Amino acid sequence: MGIADDAVEIRAQGWRTLAALHGLIEGRLEQALGASAGLSVVEYTVLDALNRQDGWHMRMQQLARATALSSSATTRLVNRLEERSLLTRVLCADDRRGIYTELTASGHKLLEKARPVHDEVLEAALAEAASSPELAPLVDALHHVPSLP
Repeated sequence: MGIADDAVEIRAQGWRTLAALHGLIEGRLEQALGASAGLSVVEYTVLDALNRQDGWHMRMQQLARATALSSSATTRLVNRLEERSLLTRVLCADDRRGIYTELTASGHKLLEKARPVHDEVLEAALAEAASSPELAPLVDALHHVPSLP
């Protein structure tokens, strides 16, 4: 195996480690959020992303980026959350083709109920992962990632 092959294997191992950590965290969050708030992880992510807009709204395209979903998957997700009265869509006043999405009062209330569960489970999952020799370096690296604005 040459140097280039070693580099490929190192990246592949890093990706597998990242996927393992993601799977551990997402599985725990999925179970806890579903049981406590009736939300999936991606539904929680949508509510959280909209809440971080400080009472403002997001275009569907921005929401798709925030959730790492395709446009069509985002639309289906927004439809489901709108049917549950957790968010609403608003036409853009300047551009009638633009559609914004924003949280409703019910969406805010459910997010506030789910947030402590999310945070507690995330902390516990990261602590568990930190005790694994394979995952510990990645968990440590997460503590040094700068916060987004």
